[in-house]
Amino acid sequence: MHAFIQGLILGLLTAGVYALMASGQTLIFGIMNVINLAQGAMVILSAYISYQLFKSFGIDPFLAIPIVTVGMFVIGVAVQLLFLRPLKREDRAELSLLVTFAIALLIEGIMSITWKTNYRSINTSYANSSWTVFGYQITLVRLWACVLSLVALGLLYVLLNKTRFGRAVRATVQNPESARLLGVESDRVAALGFGLGSATAAAAGSVYGLLYAFYPGSHYDLISLLLSIVVLGGLGSIGGAMVGAVVVSTSSAIVASTISPAWSAMTFFVILIVVLVVRPRGLFGSTARGAI
Repeated sequence: MHAFIQGLILGLLTAGVYALMASGQTLIFGIMNVINLAQGAMVILSAYISYQLFKSFGIDPFLAIPIVTVGMFVIGVAVQLLFLRPLKREDRAELSLLVTFAIALLIEGIMSITWKTNYRSINTSYANSSWTVFGYQITLVRLWACVLSLVALGLLYVLLNKTRFGRAVRATVQNPESARLLGVESDRVAALGFGLGSATAAAAGSVYGLLYAFYPGSHYDLISLLLSIVVLGGLGSIGGAMVGAVVVSTSSAIVASTISPAWSAMTFFVILIVVLVVRPRGLFGSTARGAI
C-alpha cells in the first residue's frame, strides 16, 4: 500500500506538467484542426534553452519561464505563418502532419548541432530536495512544477473564457465558418493560437530538465505520450487533456512503483485502447470540431 500511495503522489505531481504540454496540443487542434507533431520537439527545445540560460547566466529554470515562453510564442507564430498558413484549407489536416513532423526533425537537427546528442539535465541546488510527510516523499521540484502548471492552466482558462481573443478562439473552435461570417479573423486567431500552444510547451519545457534527463531525440517518446493524453481526453478538449494527463501520469507511476518501471511505459497505451474501444471520441470528445 505504501508503494501504491507513493506512486499516486508522484503521478499527481507530474500530471500538472503533462497537462500543460497537452493543453497546447489540443488547443492547436481545436483552432486549426492540426495535429502538431512538433509539440514534443518544442518542449525539448525549451528545456535546452532553459538549460543554457542556467548554465551560462545562472538563471533559475523557474525564473527563465517568461523568457522561454515569449521566445517560443514568437517561434510558434512564425511556424504557423511560414509553414501552415500556405497549406490549402481542404488539405490542411492531412498535410499538416507531414509539415509538423518535418519541423520536429528540423528542431531535432538544430538541437543536435548546438548541444550535441548527449543526455543533459538541469542540476540546481534544490534538484534533489524533498519533504517527508507521513512517511511519503514529496520532491520540491515536482511540487513547484505542478503548482506552476496549475497557475498557467488557470491563466489559460481566464484567457479563453474572459477575453475577446478567447471568445474568438472558442468561436473558431466551435464553428470556423460562422466565426468568419461574424467578423472573426480566423488567420490571425490561428497564428496567435499556434503561438499560444507553443508557449504552453515552453512553460512546461522550462522545468522539464529538472524532472528528467533529455537529449534531442527525447521528443519521440514525448509526442507519443502527449498524443495519448489528448486522444484519451478527446481531441479539442482542454479539460479532457487535463483529465487524460492525470490518468496517464498516475497509472504509469503506480505501475512503476508497485510492479516494475519496465511496464509503466505500456500502461497508458493499454488504458488508451480500452477507453477508445468503449468511447471512440475519448473521455470528453464530441462530434463537433472542438470542445473547449
